[in-house]
Amino acid sequence: MGLEMLARHLREFEGVSRKKPIAEIFKIFESVRHEYGNVIADFGDDAAVIDTGGDDVILFAADGIWGRIVEKSPWWTGYTSVVVNVNDISAMGGKPLAMVNIMSSSDPESIKGIMEGIRDGVNKFGVPMVGGHTHPDTPYNSLAVAIIGTAKKDCLIRSDTAIPGDIVVFAYDMDGRVGKNSPYSWDTTSFKDPQFVRECYLVMVTIAERKLVTAGKDISNPGSIGTLGMLCETSKVGACVDLAKIPRPENMDLEQWLKIYPATGYVVTVKPENVQECLQTFSQVGLTAAAVGEITDSKLVEIQDQNEKAIVFDLTKDVITGIGE
Repeated sequence: MGLEMLARHLREFEGVSRKKPIAEIFKIFESVRHEYGNVIADFGDDAAVIDTGGDDVILFAADGIWGRIVEKSPWWTGYTSVVVNVNDISAMGGKPLAMVNIMSSSDPESIKGIMEGIRDGVNKFGVPMVGGHTHPDTPYNSLAVAIIGTAKKDCLIRSDTAIPGDIVVFAYDMDGRVGKNSPYSWDTTSFKDPQFVRECYLVMVTIAERKLVTAGKDISNPGSIGTLGMLCETSKVGACVDLAKIPRPENMDLEQWLKIYPATGYVVTVKPENVQECLQTFSQVGLTAAAVGEITDSKLVEIQDQNEKAIVFDLTKDVITGIGE
């Protein structure tokens, strides 16, 4: 496959295109975004940041599980709801505290499967589910989960603070397997010891408190390049990534890997002098990290293969979430 075709496939990937409605939602709330002085960060970050007046801040996030996943596997729906929410808190250098959920179903077996998945996720990640709301009489199954966490105010990892000259680092848990419900999911946690899983996501607290990165996000449904595109859009910058430098599991197709939601995966931007310490910190908990590119002032998110380049997103005209325009 040619580089231009790969770039187009990444740009048109459903994991990316599903983010576009955020732009219109964001506009609806724009007029009231600055009414409340205790909000440090909101749209565009993995979690909102709420000032408490002290040294710590509250991180507040929510995720709904894709309907296709809900219909295929109630247990995986519940388990994944824990994974994605914990990642949203950890990506910002935070420690997750507790979750609540809203579940809809009229099928007792689906309800049971979803709740068992949540229970197993709680046991794995060590973050309690403390309540929620159930609709036991809907003609569909759905699940949404919200989470709170805490972080040090002066150690936050945000999405809008990357600057030209920063180095782009991708970090993954390579010891995983493609999920049963999608070719674009990578399960790295369900079969592992809880202590290992918790050390992996808490590494972002260490990285934040050492101030090793300038910006970051957990790699989510848009995949590695799509998530980097969201970070660049929010930070009003561009990036160029060398495909040959991206860590990839053996025998994994490149396009599939770039589109995959890696369960335990982060994209961070790092000052050149902090790159080695950042890579070593990821390595110490079993994550494979590599410097794969650089942040630019071009507002183009490009992929490179040897001397050839292709544009995945031109952020002067392409919209991923619309935040940062």
